[in-house]
Amino acid sequence: MAVLSDTDILSRLGDGSLKIGAYAEKNLTPNGYDVTIEEIWIPSTDIRIREGVAAVPAESWFIIGTREYLELPPDLIGQIWIRTTWVRRGILSSFGRIDAEFHGNLTFSALNASNSPVDVPIGERFAQVIFEELKSPPLKTYRERSGNYQGQKGITLKPCNQKNLRSKP
Repeated sequence: MAVLSDTDILSRLGDGSLKIGAYAEKNLTPNGYDVTIEEIWIPSTDIRIREGVAAVPAESWFIIGTREYLELPPDLIGQIWIRTTWVRRGILSSFGRIDAEFHGNLTFSALNASNSPVDVPIGERFAQVIFEELKSPPLKTYRERSGNYQGQKGITLKPCNQKNLRSKP
């Protein structure tokens, strides 16, 4: 797999094979794209923040929805990394990959592991997406294989696509 440089990302955006809704030039990095915070939900307080700053309590779990709506083609995947700015403030999060042909906003689960509240501004960059080209096309893309979160908008905790979920007996 080859990692896309900023030149490659711009080329893909230009030819339409990669789409980033709410794209901002300042979020482009030499080898990726930084996604920003659109919404925060703090389950322990049941507070949702869509503007201003969220004061995430110490040792609290919170959920982030991204501003960007990504549309990956069948030959690209994304690798997600938290920005070290947040790690230095005591924020921990676990990430993975964005599957080939995924379309949607991203939802991240995070934890303020510090013993103090942490201010998390709406619009701030939270994670970097590194785009990688697949060596060969997948037999089935995310959309075809499961697509449980295909087309998700905003913070999404339950699958959007109910067709592949088994019903309980």
